Amino acid sequence: MNALKLRQVVAQFKHQKLAIAALVVLLVFTLASIFAFLSPYDPNKLVVTERLQSPSATHWFGTDDHGRDYLSRALYGGRVSLSVGFLSMIIAVGIGTTVGTISGYFGGWVDNVLMRMVDVLMSIPSFFLMLILNAYLKPGITTIIVIIGMLSWMNIARIVRAETLSVKEREYVLYARVSGQSTFNIIVKHIVPSMMPTIIVAATISIASSIMMESSLSFLGLGIQPPNSSWGSMLNSAQGYIGDAPYMALFPGFLILLTVLSFNFLGDVLRTAFEPKANRK
Repeated sequence: MNALKLRQVVAQFKHQKLAIAALVVLLVFTLASIFAFLSPYDPNKLVVTERLQSPSATHWFGTDDHGRDYLSRALYGGRVSLSVGFLSMIIAVGIGTTVGTISGYFGGWVDNVLMRMVDVLMSIPSFFLMLILNAYLKPGITTIIVIIGMLSWMNIARIVRAETLSVKEREYVLYARVSGQSTFNIIVKHIVPSMMPTIIVAATISIASSIMMESSLSFLGLGIQPPNSSWGSMLNSAQGYIGDAPYMALFPGFLILLTVLSFNFLGDVLRTAFEPKANRK
């Protein structure tokens, strides 16, 4: 990202106060998840005598149906949800960027084959495919990360392909071809760096989507397995106590909502900052 693009991003953040708030929210959530071990309560310790206690000075988020401190579980659950979002994004962006760049750069039959493959995969309902795969594979965070990453790269590939078609016709890329540089060097040193703004925007959107997918799987009981927690699994546990302990659904739901909205705000600001001025409203 060059200095001009960086100034554009800073200018957009100054103009969009919600984006600054979103950045602060994500920073706070990330730091809270990293330092979750500082909580005085064990997130998995059962205390039957303290079950379903309302939020108080002792337990800020209350306790769940097993007497476990709900704030501690939310902090550790945030670590899981954010990890799934970031690691799934890395897989999706890696595959999507590779496929999209190769498809756009080589064109011809390579482009046709790869894009038809993408079209076929996009025609399959990804969420239901995730349910099927997760049901047959060993449950766990690694399985969820791989499944989400492997089934969410297609949109990124299409975006990167479209950008590659434009970048490969620019003067410095044409000069690199004429000067005898290898295809690998042209793609890695010239094309991909030129597309980094687009890739960054796609990455922020991918993180939000991955967190939503993980939360949905965990809510259905097919994600993170007990006694570990994620925000989605906490919502799943709260289903039977909506009337007696509504805070059990309120807190994880609110955390998911804030996180996804924050990533979407960031993606929107970055998109606006990186797009040509002529296309801005």
